[in-house]
Amino acid sequence: MTVDSRPRPALLRVTIGSFVGTVIEQYDFLLYGFMTALVFNTLFFPSSDPTVGTLVAFAGFAIGFIARPVGAIVAGHYGDRIGRKSMLVMTLLVAGLATTAMGLLPSYATIGIWAPVLLIALRIVQGFSYGGEVTGAVLMTTEFAPRHRRGYVGSFVPTAGPAGLLLATIAIMAVAGMDKADFLSYGWRIPFLLSAVLVLVGLAIRASAPESPVFAESRIRHSAPVLEVFRRHVRTVLLGVGTGFGFYVVFYVLLVFAGSYLTTQLRLPAQVPLVAVAVGSVMVIILGPLCGRLSDRFGRRPMIATGSALSALFSFAFFAMLATGGTTLIYLAYALAFGLMTIMYSPLITFIAEQFPTPVRFSGASVAGQIGAVLGGGFAPLIATALLTASGIWAVAAYVCASLLVSLACALALKETNQSDITAE
Repeated sequence: MTVDSRPRPALLRVTIGSFVGTVIEQYDFLLYGFMTALVFNTLFFPSSDPTVGTLVAFAGFAIGFIARPVGAIVAGHYGDRIGRKSMLVMTLLVAGLATTAMGLLPSYATIGIWAPVLLIALRIVQGFSYGGEVTGAVLMTTEFAPRHRRGYVGSFVPTAGPAGLLLATIAIMAVAGMDKADFLSYGWRIPFLLSAVLVLVGLAIRASAPESPVFAESRIRHSAPVLEVFRRHVRTVLLGVGTGFGFYVVFYVLLVFAGSYLTTQLRLPAQVPLVAVAVGSVMVIILGPLCGRLSDRFGRRPMIATGSALSALFSFAFFAMLATGGTTLIYLAYALAFGLMTIMYSPLITFIAEQFPTPVRFSGASVAGQIGAVLGGGFAPLIATALLTASGIWAVAAYVCASLLVSLACALALKETNQSDITAE
């Protein structure tokens, strides 16, 4: 059976399962990022200097990213050996358990140093599970989709990220309006505990989805697919890392650092960055499938290059708009930044996955994507905060701009894939 002749109900079921599961995984992973500046810097990493407490909390945020390549290697290995579906069920279950446990942790005032130790340990588990999640979800959808619709169908998984972000934003906004003492006592825990319910729904959907037909029909199984990736595809891995680097920098600067900047430096209410991120997330949800469809027509490389270039040009204007302190300009800045970012983000994971042959696709795309996430996103809030302290907000803008130019150059160095045969082994 050819890819183009596979039944549409199966494709729809797989797409829904990948979308919903990724929404939940992103909700779990990004919830920590939100709470870093709102709660964790005081309840788990107390310090007499708020800046020091925030820096330490951001370091804990970065640790979750360090675990992602390990999870990518493990999920990639078994995803290429025994199947995509089983890995997607495993990653969702592990992430949900870790997030729920975070909501039950005592604070530093209760158990001392064990509070941040346990929090960081659970963050590592989160990072491990997320390492193989997004790539596996994209593989399931794109390996089911017809050639002329891979970018469009694959875009629903990246779109699920902002959907999870929006869900996390709504959950936090629902409790952020509580009395401050109540919020710090128990209110912040509610969004984490909600993860247990969401995971049960996601597992039910994913368990009913079929296995990827491209993987099932593949006749080659490497004993160590990750080693095969580094033996034969090192250049592709490195360029894939660079292509994703700029996106992860700008995304986590927008998500984590900018929110901290608005609340700690400009003294704006916590609701301002939450609403701003919600506005940006809606932009991605609206534009994501459209940009994926355009990548099917015009190519993945032109979309990623255009999005990188426009986002780089806008980086200085973004921080200038934030520095005004006006909420209308801040919301507009987030909407424009997220919208421009979507042009590169929507086809990004599909583009990287299509660079690798079927027997090592999960391993290659996961490793490339997650190393890019570590180098780009994991340390972005920490680097941005240090640059702000040392040189001011324009140094942060320059850092974001430079990272996007790296993505632009690396994307242009990779081959175009929108018409490639992904069943090739």
